[in-house]
Amino acid sequence: MKLGTPLSDTAVRVMLLGSGELGKEVAIELQRLGVEVIAVDRYPNAPAMQVAHRSHVIPMTDAQVLNGVILAEAPHFIVPEIEAIATEVLADIEAAGMATVVPTARAVQLTMNREGIRKLAAEELGLPTSPYAFAGSAEELAAGAEAVGYPNFVKPVMSSSGKGQSFVEGADEIADAWTYAQDSGRVASARVIVEGRIDFDFEITLLTVRSRDAGGSTRTDFCAPIGHRQVKGDYVESWQPQAMTPAALAASQDIAAKVTEALGGYGVFGVELFVKGDQVWFSEVSPRPHDTGLVTLASQTMSEFALHARAILGLPIDVSQREPAASAVIYGGMDAQGVAFEGVAEALSVPTADLRLFGKPEAFERRRMGVAVARGADVEQARDRAREAAGCIKVVRG
Repeated sequence: MKLGTPLSDTAVRVMLLGSGELGKEVAIELQRLGVEVIAVDRYPNAPAMQVAHRSHVIPMTDAQVLNGVILAEAPHFIVPEIEAIATEVLADIEAAGMATVVPTARAVQLTMNREGIRKLAAEELGLPTSPYAFAGSAEELAAGAEAVGYPNFVKPVMSSSGKGQSFVEGADEIADAWTYAQDSGRVASARVIVEGRIDFDFEITLLTVRSRDAGGSTRTDFCAPIGHRQVKGDYVESWQPQAMTPAALAASQDIAAKVTEALGGYGVFGVELFVKGDQVWFSEVSPRPHDTGLVTLASQTMSEFALHARAILGLPIDVSQREPAASAVIYGGMDAQGVAFEGVAEALSVPTADLRLFGKPEAFERRRMGVAVARGADVEQARDRAREAAGCIKVVRG
């Protein structure tokens, strides 16, 4: 890969579709390599737009508008960061050889909703998963819930960060779960998945990196497993490494290798897995850096964002871990625009602690506005430090 100069005829241009906090970190890593970055999202002043060379605000699911922006910018690489995109446009662009879709247009289409990826994993690849059923109506949901059994989880097939997800303990809760999924999903009239609950010890994100070696052959590398704690389907803290048995780690890597090979392309994949003893079940996969992987800003030689940028560009990678680390989320705690942050000095006084304040233009009660990361002699010390640092930050009205 020959890298040029931004804003010149030699520039390598990367377009981010979705410009949140994860895209912002990817944009920064690309900027460090002299790549010209174009950030696109559905709202103005998104985090990645603040560090990109140019930005566009468009309805991301409008195929005609999205196609127009891509044709006007003529990027060499298109990097989706969110699910709600007119993916048929990406397939056409890729088929015409006009740009490389990361990791591939097919991977983006399959993973943009839980139905495509679950059928690939369970039905085509034969990977172990929780029992599940899909539904397009409240009546179908009730039947599917009976089939997989109670308690279970109901989720829109197209959502993120726990939006629209319900824990359902009995048939009397199905109607509310259906309504909540419809109100919170990424698209109207959304289908849902109902998943039976697995008795697991913990869940992990296994960051899996597909890249090219010096000879041009594809290789697959794994970061140390990341443990995380969720509340209502949204991660609130993560740590690396998560302790697990050698057999479970081998099974996790085997599952991750199979699903990412089936998706193809290059870059970082966040493979989510349930673990109990030596047993491992596939849950989901994101064909991009994962929110729980924010911990890698402190834990690894190269963060997941640097790994993604390098793998996309065909450059060498290093997945080695430096030391145990953890992350803790900072929520908005209110609905307001242009909020401010107090307690920054106190947070940065915690040993080894660092902050990422995302710069989102509007805060919501449960919107992720920043994250604290910290290292430690072991995971527990790192978690304590990250939580302490995050707890120092107070979000206030500007």
